[in-house]
This record gives sequence, C-alpha cells and structure tokens, in this order.
Amino acid sequence: MTGAPGVTRAPRATGTRAQAVPAAKPRAASGGKAASRPAKAAARPKPKRSTLATVWDSPLATYYLVAGVTATLLAIGLVMVLSSSAVTQIAKGNSPFGVFLQQAQYALIGIPLLLVAAHVPVRIYKRFAWVGLIGALALQCLVFVPGISKEVGGNRSWIHVGGSVQFQPAEVAKLALVVWLATVLGRKQRLLGQARHAIIPAVPGALLVIGLVLVGKDLGTALVVMMLVVGAFFVAGVPLRLLVAGMGIGGIFVWQLFLNGNSNRGGRISVLLKGCDPNGANAQELCYQTIHGMQALGSGGLTGVGLGASRQAWGYLPAASNDFIFAIIGEELGLLGAGLVLVLVGLLGYACYRVVRRHEDPFAKVAAAAIGCWIVGQSLVNVGVVIGVIPVIGVPLPLISAGGSALVTTLVAMGILLSLARTEPGTSEALAARPSIARRTLGVVAGAGRRSPRTPVRSGGSTQSARKAQPAPSARSGRKSPSGRKAHRGRERPAR
Repeated sequence: MTGAPGVTRAPRATGTRAQAVPAAKPRAASGGKAASRPAKAAARPKPKRSTLATVWDSPLATYYLVAGVTATLLAIGLVMVLSSSAVTQIAKGNSPFGVFLQQAQYALIGIPLLLVAAHVPVRIYKRFAWVGLIGALALQCLVFVPGISKEVGGNRSWIHVGGSVQFQPAEVAKLALVVWLATVLGRKQRLLGQARHAIIPAVPGALLVIGLVLVGKDLGTALVVMMLVVGAFFVAGVPLRLLVAGMGIGGIFVWQLFLNGNSNRGGRISVLLKGCDPNGANAQELCYQTIHGMQALGSGGLTGVGLGASRQAWGYLPAASNDFIFAIIGEELGLLGAGLVLVLVGLLGYACYRVVRRHEDPFAKVAAAAIGCWIVGQSLVNVGVVIGVIPVIGVPLPLISAGGSALVTTLVAMGILLSLARTEPGTSEALAARPSIARRTLGVVAGAGRRSPRTPVRSGGSTQSARKAQPAPSARSGRKSPSGRKAHRGRERPAR
C-alpha cells in the first residue's frame, strides 16, 4: 500500500522475528565532548584560599609570630612602666622617667642577646647544656652568701652587684633548666617509658633548682619552674602516671614545708578562700593589694581612663609597675587593652605549640614546650593574682613588668624560640630565598635612578625633550610608511 508521496511506511510484522539493526556508530570527530571533559576539568579554577589561611600555613608563620608578639609586648611594657611609675617617682623627688629609662636600658641589653640567641645553632645549646646548668646553680647558691645577697619582700633571691644594680639568679636558672631538660630528655626520648630513665638525671636536676629557689623563700619563681618542668616532661613522653605522682608529692612537700609553717603565706591563702571584703578586718593588711587591684580593673571600663590617668598609680596600689602592672593596664587601657595583652600571650603560646607539632628534633619540641609553659604559665599566675584567684606571691608579667633580670632572660628565651622556629621544616629555605633588606633597598634606589626615554622632563629643556620623545609623524597621523605599504601590497588576500 502506497501512502502519500515521499513517505515510506514500515513493513507489517510477519511470523518471523525482525532482526535488530545495529545502531550507527557515532562519528568520531577531533575535539569531541569525551576528549574535552578532562581538559575542562583541568581548566576549572581551583577554590582560592583566604590570605589569612595562606599566611598561617606558611613555614615562616611561627618565626614572624614570635618576633612580632615579642616586639609588641615589649613596647606595651615600656609604655606602661612609664605610665605607672611617673607619679610615684615625682613624689620621691626623682625624675619621672627614672624607672622607664632603667627598663629601657635593660631592653637595650636584652635585644642584642635575643638576636645572638636567635642565630646560635641548636647543636651549640646541646653542647653547653650541662655547663649552663652548673653555672646557674652556682649563681643561685650566691644568694646565701652574706654581704652579697639581698632580701626583698621576705625573699632571699637577689644578688647585689654594685650601686643600684641587683640581679636575680633564679631567672638564669629557669633559662638554663630549659636547655638542660631539652638536651637530656631529647636524647633519652625512646627510653622514657622506663621509670629509671624518666627519673635520672632529669628529676634530680630539676629538684635541685626548685629546692634552691624554695630555700630562698621565692615561692612564685618556684611555682613557675614547676610548671616549666611539667611541660617539658609531658611533651618528652614521660608516662602520665609518673608525672601525676611527681606533681602530687611535690605539692604535699611544698605545702608542709613552705606554706603550713609560714603565717604570712598561710594567712593569704586562708583569706583568699574566705574572700576579701573591702570593709573587713583584712582590708588594710592581707587583702590590700587584691582589693586595690580589683578596683583598678573595675574602674577602667571598656576603653580605660587613658594613659597616665590612673588613680591607683598614685601610691594606692603597691608594686604598680611590677607585679600589679596588669591592674594599671586594665585601668588605663580598659578591657580592650587588657584583652589585647592576653591575646598576645595566647599567640605566643600558640607559636610554641606550632614548634612542638612541626619540628622533628626532640630537643626543639621539649624546649619549646618548656618556654611556652614558662611564659604563658607565669602570665596566667600574674593575672590570677591581680584578679584575686591566686594568693599574692610576687610574679612579674613577662616582657611587661619592670625588672631587669626578668626582662633580659625572657628576651634570651624568645631568642632561643626564634632559633628553634628557624629550623622548622621549610623555614630555613624560605628565609634563604627571602631578599635581604639591603638588596631590596638597592633595588628601589636603582629603579628610581633609571628614567624612561619617552618620559618628558618638566625642567628647563622640557619642550625639546618632549619633541624628541614624540613618535614619527607617519605613525602619529595614522598613515602607513612606504615600507609598510609595500609589505601590505605584497601580501595575498585570504580566500573567503
């Protein structure tokens, strides 16, 4: 049956099954969809990472973090020492800049030592670890020599060098103990699972330093040294049961010998547990510093009363430029200033954590952990004393409180931390590839000296220079040169 012209109908189905007609294969064409999919996938733009994440993952992040935080805390400390001590110095008939200039002198001593310590190789620290510890113990023994030692605030922990210069050897002992513990525990890291290797020689050396400090009745420094030792042992891999047992025995020993028999320290602890009442019987005695420290923090508000406008610094708060300088920071700079100091201390602790996680040398891990527990732990103890949750035990705020020996040794500790950060994986290569300051300065000067030939000069001969720099008339007017016309005439027109 024939249908409409030009149209062919399908044949009718018969008894036999119709055979399947194979489908026509797709015509292979160059640059098809299947071939272009991998190219498109490779051409897709990768998700961009934020600038902060890129900087944070950089090998130089720890190095610059330690350097930046140290410089910022040191600058804040110098400003606050001047602000908190000027009034009391004027009242004594001295220069208002006296304490500030003395602190600046110690900073000028500590900064070069920081730079030297930052460039000393790690192997040098390991080589002289035992010598440093023995020398620090010898200095600490000098506090018991009559005529040399000096007692300050009931603590025999100072050496009178001459004139008005005093020195606290316990600060050097902390620094030497950090390097010594890192050397000893780093070498025996695989054997620390055994009790005898975990105890000898690290525990006797640490107990010797802590014992000499406690004999001098410096409980605050001894507490900081204990935190330093605990951090070093924990990161080194000492079993937790041994660590907890040692902390318990040490706590009982300190309580029985140095707190239970001391009426002043025992009274401070009992008053702290009961609470300090501004109208109570101890308001003018054991609670005096705590009450005025809390008043300074409370009167600061959010933004503070301003630099130099503190009321507590007018002789109401003892040790305003030393142990209670955080209260002056909260009063003059407010919650924002006090919070900034705490954030900077936290960043410094995070930098130590980065060294522990990223470094491959056990010495660097233990040393960074010990320094971190030293700085962060001492800062928390100082803040806890100011806000009244820890008894007053005389611990300065690192890099901020006035005090020469504490500032210099802390800066040296930051230099050691920078030396460890320089040896992180990839950091030394990144520092070597970084252009030096002198090279960048010379490049800027040389670039400024070069002058483009087409740049007009606006001085005396500006018209002639500008005319010389102008292009040829043919190129400026848009007409083609003869050679260009010949070349164009010689070309063949492409076929349409």
